[in-house]
Amino acid sequence: MTSPSGVQTGERSGEEPLASSVSPESSTVRAVTSVRAISLRRYLLLGILIPVCVLVVVNTVSLYNQTFSALNTAYDRTLLASAKSIGEQLDVTGYDEQSELRVTVPYAALEAFEADNQSRLFYRVSSLNGEMISGFAQLPFWRGSIPAKPPYDALVDFYDDAFRGADVRVAVLLQPVASSQGRGMAVIQVAETLELRHALTRKILLDTLWRQALLVLVIALVTVGVVQRATRPVRHLSAQLQSRPQGDLSPITAPGAPLELLPLVDATNAVMHRLQGLLDHQTRFVRDAAHQLRTPLAVLKVQAQSALRGDTDAQNALREINQTVDRATLLANQMLALAKIEQLRQQAEPHSMDLAQVVRQVALDLSPLIAEKNIDFCLETVPALIASHEWMLGELVRNLLHNAIKHNPHGGALTVRVVCDSRAAALTISDSGPGITAELAARLYQPFSAGDLRHGSGLGLAICREITQALGGSLTLANRTARNRITGLDATARLLLVQNKPKD
Repeated sequence: MTSPSGVQTGERSGEEPLASSVSPESSTVRAVTSVRAISLRRYLLLGILIPVCVLVVVNTVSLYNQTFSALNTAYDRTLLASAKSIGEQLDVTGYDEQSELRVTVPYAALEAFEADNQSRLFYRVSSLNGEMISGFAQLPFWRGSIPAKPPYDALVDFYDDAFRGADVRVAVLLQPVASSQGRGMAVIQVAETLELRHALTRKILLDTLWRQALLVLVIALVTVGVVQRATRPVRHLSAQLQSRPQGDLSPITAPGAPLELLPLVDATNAVMHRLQGLLDHQTRFVRDAAHQLRTPLAVLKVQAQSALRGDTDAQNALREINQTVDRATLLANQMLALAKIEQLRQQAEPHSMDLAQVVRQVALDLSPLIAEKNIDFCLETVPALIASHEWMLGELVRNLLHNAIKHNPHGGALTVRVVCDSRAAALTISDSGPGITAELAARLYQPFSAGDLRHGSGLGLAICREITQALGGSLTLANRTARNRITGLDATARLLLVQNKPKD
């Protein structure tokens, strides 16, 4: 049975989820989300092509530097050969500081080292102290030093410089010169402009770039094709859902879906199953409300018309009307309680509550009824933590205890026990009433199937069973017998303890 306070709470909070379950706002939210979300194809293309393009850029820069370095090495060898060729033309008279160098270098001697007409060669032959002997005087004299480990088997140094407004690569060779008339040391500088080196580097770079661009294009086309193929089940699933008639919440069938899509299909089916349950519950609630409330309202109208005509005494008429209103109120409150159970079932994880404390509080609230029937009441409890909403656990205990008090004879015994084992807590309410017949036991949990429809709506035990199922427990009713005679009824609600509560 429900208390007025509990009913009011159920009435306020029990109606909202039923309305929200069919709210059209969900489709609007999905539409906005789909507009803002990036497509899977674009996401994969960006995720693949951006790293590939970055890698291509880094690889191109590295390739350019490596190519230019390799070309420098190759052409530096040619510069060294040019310097050595000039060194073969040197002659000397005198020794060391008093030596005098002479050289005659026809330009034809350098033509053999020119790769093409793009680059130009310049040379300068000097003594160690920088005195010009032959060549281009405008070419700056070398002021560097020979590396500790020269790249070739010679006293040679390479460096970059500018000459006549153009960038040049210069090879410096310290060439010992000896003859029958003397011995000395010459500084031979050969400079080459960089047009050919840059042209070859650009050619290699461009050849590499178009190949890399072709590779990126192939990757993009393959990615688009693969993504298009991979997302085909998603598009098919979307079309299947969009083509469904309104209200169709049957499970999705996706036999050709890839393994990665199956969890989404299963989760969607689970959500649709829950939505179908909510819609079924709402439909059943509306149907039952329309059917069950029609009778007391019709009776109330007849009683009011009879009182207006003066067929019955005013006090008797008001008393009958009051009884009818009480039955209608009880029916409405219990139907709202059933709706509230479904609402709380969909809410977040409930709190941990001590079943023993709830039982003691409900027994205290119903103590006037116990005293009115002079019931021999016994309460035995142990602490038992149950994961439940406060209203659900209180409503379960209140309905079971109120039902036991109602059917308990005047002066009879009524025992309430809370015991625990390793997994669950059992709330057992034992009355001394007439028990239940086999015919009534077969339909007792069905709504509107009370043993005495004149004094009940038939929803109390249905509410109790719905609550125990929502809490992951069970409810049983069993007659107690002694000497083949029914001595009472045991109503047992078995609820899982907190540590054994299954997670959703």
